[in-house]
Amino acid sequence: MKLSMLSILLGLGLAAPQIYGLARPAQFAATVRKFPRNLPAGIFLMALATLWFLWNVNQESLADFAAFKNYMMIGFAAVGLGACIFVKDFLAVRGLAVVFLLLAKLMVDTGRPHLGETPWVLVIQTWAYVLILAGMWFTVSPWRLRDFLEWATANEKRIKVGSAVRLAFALFVVVLGLTAFRAL
Repeated sequence: MKLSMLSILLGLGLAAPQIYGLARPAQFAATVRKFPRNLPAGIFLMALATLWFLWNVNQESLADFAAFKNYMMIGFAAVGLGACIFVKDFLAVRGLAVVFLLLAKLMVDTGRPHLGETPWVLVIQTWAYVLILAGMWFTVSPWRLRDFLEWATANEKRIKVGSAVRLAFALFVVVLGLTAFRAL
């Protein structure tokens, strides 16, 4: 994927919920507060993460593991399925954490070849490393996302300020995709 397209998709993906947060803060808060224990969202995110991870493993061509690749794929698929069956508590947070890690890998891999071409790539790279830290933190202690979301949606002012800041960043990333990363 080209860096410009990734940047535009990331920006639009981040912008959509922020617009909802600004337009309907009360409904946004209710939806966000339900997320950590939302089982259907958790199953979807864990399935997405498992399939994405399996695709990444399948693309790897490490000769050292070639003989074990099929067994590894079966094992990883079993872990993803097992998480959906046996670890239902905060499954949405855990699934989101794995998606954060995989998305960060995509962001770093896509931006790395262009680091010398424009310093704006560091915006995407830094965001990726923030996602990595968040993914690790929420994997280890998923209740912290619940607590953070409760704090972030405690009142309408926090919702609107947070949504406005995230929307501004999202639009900035879209503009980077349309301008600085256009040829990348």
